[in-house]
Amino acid sequence: MTIRYLSLNGVAQHLGISPHTAKKYADEGRLPAHDAEIGDPPRNTRGWLPETIDAWNATRPGHGGRPKKTSE
Repeated sequence: MTIRYLSLNGVAQHLGISPHTAKKYADEGRLPAHDAEIGDPPRNTRGWLPETIDAWNATRPGHGGRPKKTSE
């Protein structure tokens, strides 16, 4: 059985964000810890299981945008 991991581009596509934003999130430590790493730093590739990204996305701060304004 082959385990499929998402690269940063895969994470971006999975979440519907730009690859630049996904890289920024990773560099700032805003993504969850990666599930796999291939190669040696600094040219290593990080990989995330789709389930890891889904769980993080469901509970991340700020998810869902601003609350709707209520009329007074």
